[in-house]
Amino acid sequence: MIVLSRKSTSIALAAIGISLGVVGVARADVVLPVSNLTFNQFNNTFNGIKEQFNEAAPTGWSTGGGSTNSLIGVGIQGSETSSSGVYPVYAGTGFSNTVPAGTNFYQADGNPQYESTILQTISGLTAGTTYDLQFQQAAGQQTGFSGATTEQWKVFLGVGGIGTDCSHSPCTVTGTSDNLEDDSTLMNTPSEGITNWNNVEMTFTPTAADLTNGTAVLTFLAWGNAGSTVNEPPTVFLEGVNTTPIPAPEPATLSLLGVSILGIAGMVRHRRGKRNAAH
Repeated sequence: MIVLSRKSTSIALAAIGISLGVVGVARADVVLPVSNLTFNQFNNTFNGIKEQFNEAAPTGWSTGGGSTNSLIGVGIQGSETSSSGVYPVYAGTGFSNTVPAGTNFYQADGNPQYESTILQTISGLTAGTTYDLQFQQAAGQQTGFSGATTEQWKVFLGVGGIGTDCSHSPCTVTGTSDNLEDDSTLMNTPSEGITNWNNVEMTFTPTAADLTNGTAVLTFLAWGNAGSTVNEPPTVFLEGVNTTPIPAPEPATLSLLGVSILGIAGMVRHRRGKRNAAH
């Protein structure tokens, strides 16, 4: 039986620990302190499937106004294609969730002329500090429509007041002064199809101009077809704000683990060779 020396074993175990820990090392940035990040706490009665946003009134969140609140909503995982409360999207290849069960989603029409932002005021922020924001996004097309679409989230942190101007086409975003902006990865959704849930990571480093007594407004704006008013319409989903996604093996982790295992195997072979030579 081949037995590693205590020193060799310690080195091997340390190598595995380093390999497993590299990807999991916490970043130095601070997580943006968003409340009710799973959209599962409500000021009003939630119908349990999918409901208009203002009817359910998720705690801590508000809308940016507009007359199209019937086109935004919240729903439980798996109800993206349900017509309960808010219009459905095509089933496509089927949505699969990437966050733990119990996390609800936010649904918004991505046509800017029918858009209403959702926002939350966050306090206790410090100018110059970098804050992490993570969430999942997905997209789909309202049933009964056709045509390939693009979708993304425009996310702002600052004094707030974000809106849209559709007096010309394409529409433009207004109120961006003293607001930091980051846009999610652009999704390309086929006609009568979906883009499945995918992870988004952002960072914001507010300056003094972006804060008011340590507070800032976090605003999400669904943005479809680059601001076009053509009513196909693109539909954008949001869930799992700062909720850890269901983990999947990462190539970097697997690669480093493989190197560690090969290193252990090499030490074993080396010791076996020395033992055989001794005989």
